[in-house]
Amino acid sequence: MFKSNKEPPIILSIGGSLIVPDGGVDTDFLSKLNKFIRQQVAKGKRFFLVAGGGKTARRYRDAGKAVIGNLTSEDLDWLGIHSTRLNAHLLRTIFQDIAHPRIIDDYSHKVRQWREPIMVGSGWKPGWSTDYDAVILARDYNANVIVNLSNVDWVYDKDPRKYPDAKIIKKLTWEEMEKLVGTKWSPGINAPFDPVAAQLAKKICLTVIVANGLDFKNMEKIVEGDSFKGTVIMPFNIDAGFYDREYYTGKKGEYRFGYVESVFGKVLHNLINFYRAFLIKIFLNPKNCLDVGCGTGKLIRWLKFFGIESYGIEISKQALDLADQSIKPFLKSGDIIKIPYPDDHFDLVLTYDVMEHLERSKIKKAVEETIRVSRRHVLHKIYTLENQWINLTHKRDFSHVSVFSKKYWQKLFASFENVSILRGSFFKLSSFFETIFLLRKKPS
Repeated sequence: MFKSNKEPPIILSIGGSLIVPDGGVDTDFLSKLNKFIRQQVAKGKRFFLVAGGGKTARRYRDAGKAVIGNLTSEDLDWLGIHSTRLNAHLLRTIFQDIAHPRIIDDYSHKVRQWREPIMVGSGWKPGWSTDYDAVILARDYNANVIVNLSNVDWVYDKDPRKYPDAKIIKKLTWEEMEKLVGTKWSPGINAPFDPVAAQLAKKICLTVIVANGLDFKNMEKIVEGDSFKGTVIMPFNIDAGFYDREYYTGKKGEYRFGYVESVFGKVLHNLINFYRAFLIKIFLNPKNCLDVGCGTGKLIRWLKFFGIESYGIEISKQALDLADQSIKPFLKSGDIIKIPYPDDHFDLVLTYDVMEHLERSKIKKAVEETIRVSRRHVLHKIYTLENQWINLTHKRDFSHVSVFSKKYWQKLFASFENVSILRGSFFKLSSFFETIFLLRKKPS
């Protein structure tokens, strides 16, 4: 049974080589895909399944050439498009009881009445691959990730079938992908991602994961936000290099009204940190505290004002450089997935607006680390889909690469046996404004 929720759809671009490899239609793969998708649908997930043409398309193109000689690029593309439509119809038949009745073969209009958990898409028109179609879906339906499934585990710096010394690329930006695959489309191109689709993905700052579609355990990790095997193509690297001086002075914060550096903006943010520190003092009153992703340490200054022994770690050197001299001794460089403190060291470990900036593969490890170094409480304030107020004051922040529903985080935190989720133990505004989770660590 499909349990509807507010999470954006996940787009699976399924390579034709998975559906129809050399030996004909792979019913074993399709059976496993059927089981996997239905298990995820039962958990409330929604999917776009975009079918590629693969070797079926190539065989038809080769047959056309063999009979009449040269074919135009448009003729070659149409043979490929109709191959994708055959594969898409097969997928639609497999999921007919839970899929929308129509296959998307025209991406110029959004589907207005999409209630089913599955929507199947095929190729559209010459000059565009199904990769491009998947990117259009991500743009039009607010999906934050495309999983591009093929029969390889990674993107390589060159074709591993031809070059034994080909190197695995685990992460790259769209600029780096452009250097790898170029910018022009040709029918039957064999590239990890269509060059034209890459241009649009770059423009709309989309994240794409290239992974092996035959590894369903790995696919589950991708969908669930666990560490996975696969190449991540991102608008930019979300790391210390992204969080530069401009980010911490507000120029990359994407505020609609540009008030961060104004007197009003500085006063407002100071009041927000005072308010947060005050609530922590009143409701939790920890002896010591660690702020993970502390930025320039403004919250730590107010925590100390209330008599709480407070420290912070931050991945960005720029932020640490911008910190007030009086606070710098209490800050250190550190990454949330490897917190530089021993087990059970702090009464309270907290993050404010950090988790939504993490890649999916790092989320679970980050939560584990915050729990590990706490001995009493862990507090996470996370931007979720319910926090609609942010749309009124912010433009889209493309560093928000993991924006999920409140239910997603509840389920994740509940999966850790050594903590419990506390309800009503900490003051919080409605979900329209903020989502806060307070965890209590259980005795060892």
